[in-house]
Amino acid sequence: MSLFPTQMRPLPYRKPTEGRDYWVIDDALPDAIAVRERCLAKTDWEYGFPTTGEVWPGMRALPALQVDELACIEAHVRKATGAKKLWVAETEAGQKLNHNCVQVVGAVEGAVKPHTDSLSLCRYAAVLYLNPTVPDSCGTSFFRQRMPNGQLGGNMVPPPYRNLVDALGNRFVQPNAFAEDVRVAHRFNRLLVYKANIIHSASAYWGLEDMASKRMTAVFFWMA
Repeated sequence: MSLFPTQMRPLPYRKPTEGRDYWVIDDALPDAIAVRERCLAKTDWEYGFPTTGEVWPGMRALPALQVDELACIEAHVRKATGAKKLWVAETEAGQKLNHNCVQVVGAVEGAVKPHTDSLSLCRYAAVLYLNPTVPDSCGTSFFRQRMPNGQLGGNMVPPPYRNLVDALGNRFVQPNAFAEDVRVAHRFNRLLVYKANIIHSASAYWGLEDMASKRMTAVFFWMA
């Protein structure tokens, strides 16, 4: 693997297209306010950056949704993607992604970090926006490479690679190595579903000291 941060393997590109690569479902839950209030009342938070040395930002807790609420979300995902079955994957060592997890991240806690999800553990990922006061600009963005010569490159992890680091051939790249391509606006109770191999990130974070003001989302990861 290269030690030079300016080097990365070019990836294939396909313009993220709604209905093929990502799906937007508004009014996803019948009572998203109740979900939000229940999450705000949680006391079992796990803390990331900057409270601890973890690389992930803000705070998170499991589970975000109750069984009936999760079933509602999964019904939306199956209908949108055409997947007949969804399940949560786990490695032989017991590792799995933080599925059905509520995340709360403020403006000074999080930063835009283009990434893909592990293809060994999920095919589809989704984010449910749970704060009605967060602005449109704090949704989710899809990115593509910006090569060292300034030319725009690809945006997806192809087989046989299972994550972005392996696909790029480098863990460390320049801060400007990715360019925003498509942005989906933040909307309260909007569910954004996307293929896990597309480079993506939160577009921006929001809120300061008050937990209720911060960007709150529930995240999901499925095999299909």
